[in-house]
Amino acid sequence: MATIAPRDPIAHHRRPPGPEEALAALNSVRARTFALVAHLSEDQLSRALSPIMSPLVWDLAHVAAYEDLWLAHRHGGLELLRPDLAELYDAFETPRSVRGEIELLDPAQARVYLSEVRQRSALALSRQGVGDGTIYELVLRHELQHTETMRQTMALAGLLPTSEPSLEALGGKDAIAGTPKADGRAETGEWVDVPAGYFEMGAGTDGFAYDNERPRHTVQLPAFQIALFPVTNASWGQLGGGAPSGHPEAPVCHVSWFEAEAFAKTLGARLPTEAEWEKAASLGLLAGIGHVWEWTSSHFDGYPGFVAHPYREYSEVFFGKDYRVLRGGSWATDPHVASITFRNWDLPIRSQIFAGLRLARDVIR
Repeated sequence: MATIAPRDPIAHHRRPPGPEEALAALNSVRARTFALVAHLSEDQLSRALSPIMSPLVWDLAHVAAYEDLWLAHRHGGLELLRPDLAELYDAFETPRSVRGEIELLDPAQARVYLSEVRQRSALALSRQGVGDGTIYELVLRHELQHTETMRQTMALAGLLPTSEPSLEALGGKDAIAGTPKADGRAETGEWVDVPAGYFEMGAGTDGFAYDNERPRHTVQLPAFQIALFPVTNASWGQLGGGAPSGHPEAPVCHVSWFEAEAFAKTLGARLPTEAEWEKAASLGLLAGIGHVWEWTSSHFDGYPGFVAHPYREYSEVFFGKDYRVLRGGSWATDPHVASITFRNWDLPIRSQIFAGLRLARDVIR
């Protein structure tokens, strides 16, 4: 049984790797991508397994198109390998709602596309190096993030590999390493006091971070309390959230923002703001981070002084009142992606993501 590594927000803030190290990391991630879908049939890869998700083969070819655009073309100066595929595998030009209804590369063709693009990336890295590391990190993390999306699709269809970490196994002999035995205590009194005051929110200037994590800025918060553990399946069921599947000690998963907010209100609590979550996490006060994404009450928007980099479509086009922020990462999030400052977001109605919640409440004086 695989385990979930602890999140280290500083681990990836280092000097960019050399070309050989960068290529080795890219190849390692690719091997894991292929292993993730190795047990699936061509039909399972090709058809839409869920009406709200992409066919898995679209994700595979999209990963190749993104890498070719950024690493081979924009970083390496090479012409696009398949300009005819640029629109088809652009996430905005071809939305999820139509991906299961149009002609795509088949699995064999997608694998060839991935292989040929990787050869071009190797050439670009050998010629140009990694520069400041931004493009290389974007490409690496893009594939890691898509494998989490693919896991969401596979989970909806009941097709996750048996070797995957499992929240359902929590509490048994194959329990995910590091998960606390919450027993519902977070909802019934195990609260952490977070003092009022200023803290520095967001990523610093060193190393890689996404544009929406910057600039680092000072935030003042009043005192508040936050639950030590995420809400468990047992507490969710016992306290009115419904009847979830999985081990009672596991964090409840596949919860929408609306469900999370309603559950918190029934207990006289609320969801934390993302500033509260980050302050508490930065102080080391939260247990159980990294098993499920944790909804916050915050809308997804730019920090004061935000500058889109290197393209608007990663963050800025999603800013506003439509999306809510999630923090912390899930069992399916690679540790290289997740950090204390990393911001995920989704529509509040969505529950296909591996998301749960942690409670917060005001300090009454």
